[in-house]
Amino acid sequence: MKFCKTYQQYMQGQGHKLPAVGFKKLKKIMKRCRRASTPTCPDRCPVCDGTFFPSLLNEMSDIVGCFNQRAQALLELHLASGFRKYFLMLKGKLQRNHNALIEEGKDLVIYALINAIAIRKILKKYDKIHYSKQGQLFKSKVQTMHKEILQSPWLCELIALHINLRGKKAKSREAAALFDGCYLTFKDGKPSLSCELFDSIKIDITLTCSICLDTVFDPVSLMCGHIFCYSCACSAASVTIVDGLKAANSKQKCPLCRQERAYDDAVHLEELNILLGRSCKEYWEQRLQMERTERVKQVKEHWETQCRVFVGI
Repeated sequence: MKFCKTYQQYMQGQGHKLPAVGFKKLKKIMKRCRRASTPTCPDRCPVCDGTFFPSLLNEMSDIVGCFNQRAQALLELHLASGFRKYFLMLKGKLQRNHNALIEEGKDLVIYALINAIAIRKILKKYDKIHYSKQGQLFKSKVQTMHKEILQSPWLCELIALHINLRGKKAKSREAAALFDGCYLTFKDGKPSLSCELFDSIKIDITLTCSICLDTVFDPVSLMCGHIFCYSCACSAASVTIVDGLKAANSKQKCPLCRQERAYDDAVHLEELNILLGRSCKEYWEQRLQMERTERVKQVKEHWETQCRVFVGI
């Protein structure tokens, strides 16, 4: 069966309508192009470029927005504690059992991966028809706009959530089998997250901070998708841990890819932090003591500065 039909059957099988790639609509646009007076489409085609790319961009925005919203809500349920947990229990949102959380997380990961494949295939078809590389260039442009679903930090969090839930003693055999494609691996002592739910796509997320060159501690993902230790990210943004990344200048660039406005809406990866804390216990304890010492030092310096400002020294 062709992927287009597989994709349509998957989207139709969802319990509620979700944003999707409009294969039929986009193919019709390219079909009009092939029926044009010229036998082949030029590199810059007004028939396609005026409707094809804007339509696909809108669909990608809707898909990423829907995925991020649903993933964030699911993770919020799992991480809820204290008054927040009590509030959600009153609203009836915490009635889902362990297996239900795993199943919902699995559906979200599949939704992200199958849409990533759909977008890749439709852009490949565009380049094949046009004998161009405009599809590849569009994909690169979309990545800088943060519309690429595989860049979403919530995907990394969901994979970590799957492994965390699978590792609980209360899991059943059936629940454990759902996420055999998601796992944490170590190569030369360096961890990475992998996901292989589809043969045609594989995700490998390196969990080494490119600043301190060690396993990310208290990880945070910037808008470009690169992951750093929270303290390293603060240092790169020229802000203290006390002030946090929200105090970073909006013009600050990612230390790795130099993407502008990278610190806007940075995401704290709490599920990943839990996973690494359980998997690298000895390293985690050592790093935790180092971070505590540094944070106490910065807090002390911060309050000394505030006191001097207050007394007018």
